[in-house]
Amino acid sequence: MSEKPVIAQRTPCMVEVGPGTIYWCQCGRSKTQPFCDGAHTGTDFSPLAVHFEEKKRVALCGCKRTERPPYCDGTHSRI
Repeated sequence: MSEKPVIAQRTPCMVEVGPGTIYWCQCGRSKTQPFCDGAHTGTDFSPLAVHFEEKKRVALCGCKRTERPPYCDGTHSRI
């Protein structure tokens, strides 16, 4: 993928998820961050489906540069 994602924010997105499947925005264009709203249409990106068995609070990547998608790995502090 040659296209780089838009940096949606330089902090993690703390959200409550599950049980069920979420669709994490990988392009950074979604207006409903950190979730996909279809804004990737026409790009090389697609959402990442992530299933959670139970309800929990997680830190999802907001900068879209994580090495552990969809989770924040601190990369935002280096960009």
